[in-house]
Amino acid sequence: MPHLTSTKPSATSTGLSTAFGIPGYAHPLVAPAEWAELTRPGTPLHWVALNVADGPGTRPDPHCLEAAGRLSNAGVRVLGHLDTAYGARPVIDLLSDARLYVDWYRVDGFLLNRCPTERGALPEVRHAVTALRALRDNAHIVLGHGSHPHAGYAENADQLVTFSGPWTEYRWSQVAEWTADYPPDRFCHFVHGVPRGHLEEALRIARWQGAATIYFTDHTDRGGRTDPWGTMPGYWDEIVSRVGTGVSE
Repeated sequence: MPHLTSTKPSATSTGLSTAFGIPGYAHPLVAPAEWAELTRPGTPLHWVALNVADGPGTRPDPHCLEAAGRLSNAGVRVLGHLDTAYGARPVIDLLSDARLYVDWYRVDGFLLNRCPTERGALPEVRHAVTALRALRDNAHIVLGHGSHPHAGYAENADQLVTFSGPWTEYRWSQVAEWTADYPPDRFCHFVHGVPRGHLEEALRIARWQGAATIYFTDHTDRGGRTDPWGTMPGYWDEIVSRVGTGVSE
């Protein structure tokens, strides 16, 4: 399956092609407009995570089946959302969820959310990733650390989420030196609470720090009480236009 939609976003003058990774919209029954918008021609997407019910759920969900099918038909990579609980969940449980995602929704890979970052957890994560790749040919694996992990994790996944948090932290964030050894398409940044007036600044930070997959929203987590990724940002059309035509200098 292609990595992007049929209308690949333009490369910038630096050669970096920026597009969205969708961490996981709310259930399609609750957020139908969000899911429908993702199949609009020209939307620059690297992948979309599907989280049915804190995992694949207990049975195939017809609304999620329809949403995932539409994305696949549009050439968009769909990932199953797996919660590693910072390494606390046994690999056998992750694999059980992963099999259901593959069997029911034909996902193209997995987003391992709340992935540990420390060196000591690396062997267990490596074992999990190897097992997940055996479930799906050419599985795209994203490790959702949310911060910079030990550099060894970069050798065990297709992409790492090296920032996930509020704009108030992102605008002053520093990139780990070891990331310079890898191309931008290895890294993802998810930022909530980004004001419309700071979109261009946020896009520049992502480019400077070498992250090609992004998701910015003006929604906040309200101190950890809500999911900022569940609904579309208020400036969706604007950010699609900015990202789809490349980040300006």
